Amino acid sequence: MKIARVFPRKTNASPNDSLSFFANPIYPYPEADEIHISVAFTYDIEKAEKLAKSWGKIGKVKINGPAFDNPGNEFIPGRYLKKGYVITSRGCPNNCWFCDVPKREGNIRELAITEGFNLLDSNILACSEKHIKSVFYMLKKQPQKARFTGGLEAKRLKDWHVSLLWDLHPCEMYFAYDTTDDLEPLIEAGKKLRYANFTRWHMRCYVLIGYPKDTIEEAQKRLFKTWKAGFMPMAMLWKNREGFTNPEWAKFQRLWARPAITKALIKESYNK
Repeated sequence: MKIARVFPRKTNASPNDSLSFFANPIYPYPEADEIHISVAFTYDIEKAEKLAKSWGKIGKVKINGPAFDNPGNEFIPGRYLKKGYVITSRGCPNNCWFCDVPKREGNIRELAITEGFNLLDSNILACSEKHIKSVFYMLKKQPQKARFTGGLEAKRLKDWHVSLLWDLHPCEMYFAYDTTDDLEPLIEAGKKLRYANFTRWHMRCYVLIGYPKDTIEEAQKRLFKTWKAGFMPMAMLWKNREGFTNPEWAKFQRLWARPAITKALIKESYNK
C-alpha cells in the first residue's frame, strides 16, 4: 500500500522520501492509497487539521500521532521517521510530571527490533537485559555510528551497560537532568563513562529548563553542574500543550543548545 505522509512540522527526524510532505498538496498530486497526517506535538493539531482538509480533497485522509495520545504499535522504519531512526520499545516505567509518554504509551513495551542507527526509545535501559543486548547487537552491525538521542537514564546505568557502550563506541549518547534527584545519578554515570574513556563529545545531557517557577539563574546552575559531571549540556525548553515559549527563555535556550557556544560560555565563566 502506498501511503503519503503529511507532517505539520519538519524536524531532523522527518522522513525525506518522495511520499513525505510538509504543506498543502500541489499538482501533480502524488499517487497514494491513503494519506496520513502525522502529528507529534499538541500545539501542531490546528495546523494538522487544516492540512487534513486540504489533502482530503485529493484522497482518503487519516489524522493521528502522539499528539492525539496514540500509544503506538510496532515500529515501521522510514514511515513516520527518517530511515536510520529506530524505536525498539515504547512507554516508560517512570511517571515524570512533565512527560506524557507513560500516560500515552503505558509501562515499558519491547517491540520487534528493526534496523537503524539512531535509537529514539524513551527509556531503553528500562528494558530487559535480553532486549538491550539484542538492540546493541543490531546497532553494532549498522554502517553508521550509533546515536542514543532518545536518552539513557542515569539511575539505571549499570557496569554491563557501560561495557556494551564501550564495545559499541557510539558517536553520541544523551542522558537527562530533568529534576533535582537526577543530579547524583548523573554524577555517578559520568564517573563510570569517563573511566571507560568517553568524553563530553560522546556524553551529552538534556537539561530541562523554563518550567513553571524555574528561573534563568537556577537553570544556569543546573547547566554548569551538568558540565562539571562530565557531560555536554543541551538545554531543553519546557512548553505547555499550546506550545507557548517565553521569548527570554527561548533566547537563553538557544545559547545552551549548541556545543561550540556552550563551551565558550563555560570557558568565559571559569576565566572570570
